Amino acid sequence: MPETTTARASAASRFASLDPLIAPRSIAVIGASGDATRIGGRPIAYMRAHGFKGTILPVNPNRPEVQGVKAFPSVADLPETPDVAIVAVPANLAVQAIEDLGRKGTKGAIVFTAGFAEVDEAGEREQDRMLAAARAHGMRLLGPNCLGAFDGRTGYYATFTASLDSGLPIPGRIAIASQSGAYGTHVFTIARNRGIGASLCVMTGNEGDVTVGDVIGWMAEHPDTDVIAAYVEGVREADSFLASLAAAKAAKKPVVLMKVGRSALGTAAAKSHTASIAGDDAVTEAVLNEFGVVRARTTEEMLDIAHTATRRIYPARNTLGVLTVSGGAGVLISDVAEQVGLPMPEMPKPAQARLKELVSFSATRNPVDATAQVSNDMTLITKFFGELEREGGYSSVLAFFSQVAASSRGPLLREKLAEVVQQFPDRLHVLSVITPPEITRNFESDGWIVHEDPTRAVVAIEAMGRFGAAFEAGPGLPPPTVPAVTLPATTPTEAEAKRLLAEAGIDSAPERACPTPAEAVAAAESFGFPVVMKILSPDILHKSEIGGVLLDVADAAGVRDGFATLLDRAKRAAPAARIEGVLVAKQLKGGVECILGIHRDPVFGPIAMFGLGGIFVEILKDVVFRRCPFGEDVAEQMIRSIKGAPLLLGARGRRPADVKALARMLARLSVFAHQAGPRLASIDLNPVFAMPEGEGAFAADAVVEIG
Repeated sequence: MPETTTARASAASRFASLDPLIAPRSIAVIGASGDATRIGGRPIAYMRAHGFKGTILPVNPNRPEVQGVKAFPSVADLPETPDVAIVAVPANLAVQAIEDLGRKGTKGAIVFTAGFAEVDEAGEREQDRMLAAARAHGMRLLGPNCLGAFDGRTGYYATFTASLDSGLPIPGRIAIASQSGAYGTHVFTIARNRGIGASLCVMTGNEGDVTVGDVIGWMAEHPDTDVIAAYVEGVREADSFLASLAAAKAAKKPVVLMKVGRSALGTAAAKSHTASIAGDDAVTEAVLNEFGVVRARTTEEMLDIAHTATRRIYPARNTLGVLTVSGGAGVLISDVAEQVGLPMPEMPKPAQARLKELVSFSATRNPVDATAQVSNDMTLITKFFGELEREGGYSSVLAFFSQVAASSRGPLLREKLAEVVQQFPDRLHVLSVITPPEITRNFESDGWIVHEDPTRAVVAIEAMGRFGAAFEAGPGLPPPTVPAVTLPATTPTEAEAKRLLAEAGIDSAPERACPTPAEAVAAAESFGFPVVMKILSPDILHKSEIGGVLLDVADAAGVRDGFATLLDRAKRAAPAARIEGVLVAKQLKGGVECILGIHRDPVFGPIAMFGLGGIFVEILKDVVFRRCPFGEDVAEQMIRSIKGAPLLLGARGRRPADVKALARMLARLSVFAHQAGPRLASIDLNPVFAMPEGEGAFAADAVVEIG
């Protein structure tokens, strides 16, 4: 259901409780080392060298000082209560360290120590003991088995990563959240090497307490972060993850996320690496789409998108205008734009005519190929851009100048391109050039985002539109009201399942459960021929697999024969099954076959599915998913989003199907599943006939499976 004020307040409190971990004023190091290359020594060395303004409190029973800083023999001997403590002692001492810190009143601990749930069951038990100690004292715990956190803006380096040896973070407003420490610092290092400002990085490790969702939520509410880049192997706590994405969307902060575990092999690796549940990848995709999160396929793509997002221009109705000095680059850009679904409308005819007057041999439709002539006469640049942006009205503009920016003409090019940004400050301006880093920084200081590869630039530009559409979207319609759901003790028969769903307003074709052939004939005659006949048994869920469905039964004799046939097939295929008779239903004609379903995801709970029936679901897998519950507007968006939607919308002269009725059914099914609770394992409505517009939608078959 819609998020409540209480739920929002609870999430905000949970996120705020990370302040001691990520933005402390004082830090203790348990297991502090005088060797700056060791795990317990690196954080002290980094913070002393790079300007941490807070207090550093080394704890080492064998040394009076560590790296020139006064040390203390135990936590109890500390002269003050630290905001956070790094725990860098062996696993057999770590639990006691947390207990000692809790008694001292410390509100955050970062546990570097490994050897817990990621190793074996004994390690998991020790991790549970550690968490119990932390929770008993109201302490938040990052890790164990984590690489910590750092923020280059404050000189806070609660980490032992060697990536800092090769360079510090570049100041910037991108924050990195990662379950994997090694990969999180890998992303940071690539960002730094590319000149991208990513100052903050938090790595969650085993996520005994603090999850990647908590970290994303903290970043969403932190004023010094504009863009969040996240690496996720599995979602441990759905509630905090969903709340964090909602917080980021509400704050209009883009989240670009790399979720691994798409393949069976990748999923197994994720489970063993962080003891987490990777979940169904299609479900994860649906959840990310729900909150406007852009999913990156590669590290390169994640950083391209995050970097582009730092301009903070997110066009909700994104269109791309292209100015190029290369016809070939224009074709390449057009191909990628079509592939990712980024519209490139043609320039207005009068504007094209004016461009031809400027350069008679230019290509003017879009992409606009100004040719190398603009390199010879750079006064043409502002004129071409004026037509492109003023008359074309594109929300995003990509300019391809290849190596001109690094040539002797580069300074003049920069001057003219700076004028363009000043004239159209509300547009997203992206430049594809090959330049040394210092020249790239100059263009970006003028308001351009620079990508060497124009195809990568197009992918990033398209992502800005997805962010914008998500940020602009309102709350939508509330889920429909459905009566309270009471599930039966065991999986019901088809007839019972349909009666249960009917109470939620989910219509089925007229039908009757018939224990005898005579009653079956009477039911068929009341509906009118032809009819459908199905074996009725709570023990036979997939009737078609045993020949338990007969179509086009045309008369009373066919009903009698069909009754005997179905019972005989059931007895041979499932001799132990309970048989309650035969279900006789009116056979619907003229509708489009669809499938509606529910399955319970182990992470996100009930998930609704919609697709076309027949080969579309079996072979093409043209289906869409959404977390339950949702309103009729979302249901209709789902229906219209599948590739086969034209078959429902009146393609090639067909009568449009009753999409409104189909959306009502799907929304009601989502609420039913949400209210049913965890005992509901799945629902399968297949087929559902979407009748012609105004004639409704009806489930011809229903399976409700109780777990």
